[in-house]
Amino acid sequence: MSSTGYHWDWSVFTQISDDERPYYQWLIEGFSWTFKVAFSAFIIAMVIGSILGIMRTTNSKKLNLIGNAYVELFRNIPLIVQLFLWFHVMPELLPQAAGTWVKQNVQSWVLAIAGLGLFTSARISEQVRSGILTIPSGQRMAGLALGLTEWQTYLYVRLPMAYRIIMPTLTSESMNIFKNSSVTFAVGVLETFFYGKQMIEKTAQEYEVLIAIALIYISVALSANLIMGTIEKMTRVPGFISKGSK
Repeated sequence: MSSTGYHWDWSVFTQISDDERPYYQWLIEGFSWTFKVAFSAFIIAMVIGSILGIMRTTNSKKLNLIGNAYVELFRNIPLIVQLFLWFHVMPELLPQAAGTWVKQNVQSWVLAIAGLGLFTSARISEQVRSGILTIPSGQRMAGLALGLTEWQTYLYVRLPMAYRIIMPTLTSESMNIFKNSSVTFAVGVLETFFYGKQMIEKTAQEYEVLIAIALIYISVALSANLIMGTIEKMTRVPGFISKGSK
């Protein structure tokens, strides 16, 4: 027992819960959902963010306007608000039959992945745009001179180079999306923090559970940083990334 009167009990994780499983299995299951949600959302964010990044660097004013409007919309609304909009408002805006179908058939984790992915895609779009604009215009001209179309220069020349340039910021986004996934507990996703809250309510061992959750997120973030950092070193473009980023 500490000086504050709190009774520490690290054996709480091996105690049997109401569903006849030890509590540490709750955290394992929660982590599996955290990983699935974060990884899936990151894939969505990369795909949509790349498309938007390309749209915002074309000579088309219409595409620029659409891309910029999307980024400003999703970047300036807090994630938790966006998730509640997806869960509670979006079904009401659909035709009644479609809205009812969404409420009855679409799982909470599907909407959570979509919301987290779209929120992150706005951030990745800005990074992809910056990466493309960093590339010397001579590479585009060389691609056109070789017979590539404008879109082919994006696919085969500018976009691959842009990814290599922005790899450090993508590393940060991969860490952030795992941390941001904790917000999805508010809309019913059974991720790590959700199970942690349930454990606290069942056992009253708040400090132990919160420390365990914090260590899980730290471990995931450091692992993502290590993996992405390794990829960054392998794909680094000399002259574009300073030695200070090593």
